[in-house]
Amino acid sequence: MSTARRVHHSYDDYLLLLSSGDTKLEFCDGEIFAMAGGTPAHAELSVATSSLLRSALGGCKVYSSDLKVHVEATGLSTFPDGTVVCEELRTAAFDRNAVINPAIVVEVTSRSTEDYDRGEKTSHYKQIPSLQAILIVSHRRRQITLVVRTDDGFDVRDVRSGERVRLVSPALDLAVDDVYRGVELDPA
Repeated sequence: MSTARRVHHSYDDYLLLLSSGDTKLEFCDGEIFAMAGGTPAHAELSVATSSLLRSALGGCKVYSSDLKVHVEATGLSTFPDGTVVCEELRTAAFDRNAVINPAIVVEVTSRSTEDYDRGEKTSHYKQIPSLQAILIVSHRRRQITLVVRTDDGFDVRDVRSGERVRLVSPALDLAVDDVYRGVELDPA
């Protein structure tokens, strides 16, 4: 018999922990998780993606990984590697620092987070009504997985070196090679 027990925290506990340290934390279903720190390649890919999105998306605001996103339908609060908001910024009623209406979220994968980013975390993000796309930027190969809202749900496709990430809403045309220019990728 296991003696391990699951400790449930309130959202106020989560906010208190966030305010008392430098570590980014994720909250879901009463559990608080420390978010993994990134490699130089991870940091570079995050900045490159956000910079290119900012240049390409007039009328939208692009935020760094310092912006918290809250998924109202599932209770997840997390810090994507990049967030795009194209409407007036709306925040959770109980957390004025947690945005609830992103149009695009960006996740740069790492060895420790790739399965979560592509699986469970993507499932959470899909529950955001305003969300039009998720860009999952690979840390291993020059490839961006594009998860796009359609009338029938979500379409998933990989966009590789030599190809372009294209969205209708918000209007986006971005070369994959521009995101990876000069970046030395992490080993697989």
